[in-house]
Amino acid sequence: MSRRRRGPSAHGSHAAAHVRAVVWGPADFTGLPPQWLMGEGLFAGVLGSGLIVGAGVFGAWTGESAFAAGEVGLVCVLGLVLYLLLVRAGRAMVGIVAVLALGLALHTPQTAAGVVLTARGQERSVVVTSVQVGEKAFGVRDRYFCSVEGRGGAPSTARIWRGCTQATRPGDALALVYDPKGLVPPRGVEGATGVVDALRSLSGWAVGLVIACVIAVVRSFRLPDRPVASDSDRPGYRNPNRARRPGTGGGGGGGR
Repeated sequence: MSRRRRGPSAHGSHAAAHVRAVVWGPADFTGLPPQWLMGEGLFAGVLGSGLIVGAGVFGAWTGESAFAAGEVGLVCVLGLVLYLLLVRAGRAMVGIVAVLALGLALHTPQTAAGVVLTARGQERSVVVTSVQVGEKAFGVRDRYFCSVEGRGGAPSTARIWRGCTQATRPGDALALVYDPKGLVPPRGVEGATGVVDALRSLSGWAVGLVIACVIAVVRSFRLPDRPVASDSDRPGYRNPNRARRPGTGGGGGGGR
């Protein structure tokens, strides 16, 4: 009798399922995911984004260099990524979360500076001393930088690009908003936005990060490993190697 050969389809499907579980997460559940799992992912996303944004705002408000420069925000990004690796989330989902968290951390310092200027900034009029054109970037219009000095002739070390346009000429007056404590660089009044508008620019990154965290945590769910049952535990199993009892068995008798 010829033996039936097993095709490679079973092994191929098993390998594909394993790769899919490693890349996107196993998601070992049917129907809707457990509510506690969605809550865990939501908590991780909200906490991570809140810490990143909060660190930037705290640094801009207090002048702490590590917070203001975004270094603490990057540490929060690293902590969020390590958490997803510990729960064994899919590698692709970990990468998506890392990109979104990094974008949020890099955009937070500038927005936090705008929040500080909106909250406690003061306006004054300055005089433009020179106008320079910045380097062109792909897909970005020309940016002009104005060097300014106060009405009393005191020069400012900061170069202003908000409110500085192609039509601006040396000697023109420019409205400036500055921090009385000098913790954040000044900006043109044209670039000073409200607190809500400043935080709105981060909402896309934050919402995307929360959604990605929820999906990553939910898809990381896997059933506990079950012990493989041995053949002896199966019902109706007979051990072929078990010694036969004397006087039984199908061989020829042993007469004298």
